[in-house]
Amino acid sequence: MATARKVLLSPHSDTGVWSTGITESAAKTASAVLQEDLEKHHVYFNDMGFHNHIPHHILTLYALGASPTEIQSAYDRNTSYQRPALPPSPAIVESLSDKKAFSEALGADKNYPHFLEFFQTQIESHGIEAVLKTYLFSRDANAESMMARLFGGLLHPIIHLGFGIEFHQPAIIAEALAQTAIHDEWTGPRFLVPAEKAAGGVGGKGGKTMLQLLEEAKGNTKLAGSVRFGDGNKLRAGVLKRAGDEMVAIARQYTVSEEQMREKYAEMLDVSVYFTSAAQRPTKTPKFDFFYIHTVNSSIFFARILELPFLDTPTKLRLLEWKGRMDLLMYVSRNAPELYLHEITAYPVTQDWDSIIKQSIRHTHDDGHLVKLIRALKNGEAVCTQYQGREEELGLKIAGESWLRIGNMVIDSVHGKGEEKMWVRSTGFDEAWEGVEDRARL
Repeated sequence: MATARKVLLSPHSDTGVWSTGITESAAKTASAVLQEDLEKHHVYFNDMGFHNHIPHHILTLYALGASPTEIQSAYDRNTSYQRPALPPSPAIVESLSDKKAFSEALGADKNYPHFLEFFQTQIESHGIEAVLKTYLFSRDANAESMMARLFGGLLHPIIHLGFGIEFHQPAIIAEALAQTAIHDEWTGPRFLVPAEKAAGGVGGKGGKTMLQLLEEAKGNTKLAGSVRFGDGNKLRAGVLKRAGDEMVAIARQYTVSEEQMREKYAEMLDVSVYFTSAAQRPTKTPKFDFFYIHTVNSSIFFARILELPFLDTPTKLRLLEWKGRMDLLMYVSRNAPELYLHEITAYPVTQDWDSIIKQSIRHTHDDGHLVKLIRALKNGEAVCTQYQGREEELGLKIAGESWLRIGNMVIDSVHGKGEEKMWVRSTGFDEAWEGVEDRARL
């Protein structure tokens, strides 16, 4: 049985939102390496806050039908640069039960082992549902701070939490909560909370589609030009510093009522895939933006989050609204690039999904970003094809064979590339495309 301290995957019950070809032997190997990662490694692999992606990578490989050898190889490849786990302090762990001490410990990298032990103990004592409700969704001061941090770090905390929820692993959920606790809080007070207040709260009926809001953001000269290539954190030091009011004015219009929840999930998923895939340079060979792919990779978990029986509807709507608003912010933060739909619709299909999945599993330089993207696309195809024929009404851009075309674009773009050349970074800037091969001209 999986516990707060033990990773144990069942190929019968822990199959995730989208999976194929899972075997008993793969479940055993994945469980073993994830257990070792839990016990031996920190959540950051360096002192700059770069994330340990091993749990994301291994769980995705497992879901995509990777063999035990492929899972073990991916794990071994990504262990050499991880930071070692640090022991928790019993005194600090005990102090975290006090709300003031908990608050004061938030945001500090050094407190990860203490938060991990704390959340493991809390889950053991009270269960996952009670812990998530208390420490993430209760709306008290500490929970609100944790909610803000959940959407920080390029969406890594909510990705990590999503994996734990999706595969029914309390230990991964404990890791995710501890990771959330040590992230920065600025996404809340600087953006998400002001947008929510400007919207009049949670759950208002959405009028404009997300696609319309994306186009409005692109058409706002101050907003679209708010970022410089040299900005460090382009969301905070670019968009929100130079055009924060304009960004909030756009984001507040992305609202989701209870009756819209399923359709708005499809919309959020579709639009993130659209701007991630269509943000190309027609003179260059296709590449996908490293930052944009996180909006797609984090979308898959909402298929499970929106079904959680213990989560009340306002919380589900809030999570969906915050995710949509973060996607809009992310689009603007890479210089609001031109989007070329024909780059998708005209892309040749030379491989089927089975081939694409196998190649992504076996890519020798992937740290998990590639396989996560491929699986998220398959989930997107499954979700959005339910709305075939309603694309214009719902503001959807990716239809029919376009999902497979994007899969071909992705796998072609990373073929034979090392990690540094697999992606472009900040696609709306000319500098991002320097060194990318020119497109062949006929």
